[in-house]
Amino acid sequence: MYEALFSVLKRLNPEFTHHLGMLVVRCAGTRLGTLLLRSQKALSPAMRVATLGLNFESPIGLAAGFDKNAVAIRGFHTLGFGHVEVGTVTPLSQPGNEKPRLFRLPDDFALINRMGFNNDGVEAVAARLKKVRTAGGNLPVIGVNIGKNKATPQEKAGDDYVACAAALAPYADYLVVNVSSPNTPGLRGLQERAFLEPILSRVLDHAGDTPVLVKIAPDLSDEAIAEVVELVCDLGLAGIVATNTTISREGLRASPADVAAMGEGGLSGKPLSERSLEVLSVIRHTLPREYCVISVGGVFTGEDAQGLLAQGATLVQAYTGFVYRGPFFARKVLEEMGGSR
Repeated sequence: MYEALFSVLKRLNPEFTHHLGMLVVRCAGTRLGTLLLRSQKALSPAMRVATLGLNFESPIGLAAGFDKNAVAIRGFHTLGFGHVEVGTVTPLSQPGNEKPRLFRLPDDFALINRMGFNNDGVEAVAARLKKVRTAGGNLPVIGVNIGKNKATPQEKAGDDYVACAAALAPYADYLVVNVSSPNTPGLRGLQERAFLEPILSRVLDHAGDTPVLVKIAPDLSDEAIAEVVELVCDLGLAGIVATNTTISREGLRASPADVAAMGEGGLSGKPLSERSLEVLSVIRHTLPREYCVISVGGVFTGEDAQGLLAQGATLVQAYTGFVYRGPFFARKVLEEMGGSR
């Protein structure tokens, strides 16, 4: 059914479709939506994951970038996600990059985006998270992905991350320091140890008991990934989120002319499957199992998720798979993993 609907939706502007989808998800989080969409199948206790000092009802989560402003957490939980990572959140609200900035590559089951951390700012997001926590009820594990404002110079980036950490840590189950988006000028340069170490140290000082992870790019060399792993261990971070989108355009089925016309941005979806598995392998080569690794990139099926978990991922996140497979993506993946009964 969703395949037929998607054949219509894909003719519409991708960002408009995203906002339309978010309205549907928000409705799913209402009392009526929860009642109507309640799963008839129980989730197997075998799907539970204990990590970060938390209990996840399943290893399948929603990657950052979909619910940037923490407006649909309950809805995504109703649809089957065991954890939801909101953001990326910056200290000040910002509109992001100029439109168009989101593109579909249906032949590749991929997306290209150059959104640019468009979000309502830390005060608004913190207020929403506080409201969600105060209301209580059945919630997923909530992660918050934090970044710097586009106008903030590289040498002041640490101030932005600290501001976000201090404001959001009281309401987040875990924090993710995002230094790997390709859509904020200079951001990926912060992955170098000379810049990254002081940023992470300061975030840790302001996060309190909230676990802190760092999100890295798939375009890092294996040597650079190993350096990040070393830093994570040296500082005592909780783990790594691997990976963000890629700037690579290799091996795409879409015509080079069409891809070139879309311009710059991060590529997500099926084309990242192989590299995400490679990065995970590099990380687990030296990172002890007690550290959490959240694997992201190319997750469309239960088999994809199980492959990453078998390679050493603690948890798995998806974004593009949700777009292409539809609102019940998480439930389908869990069923394919044998997690529903």
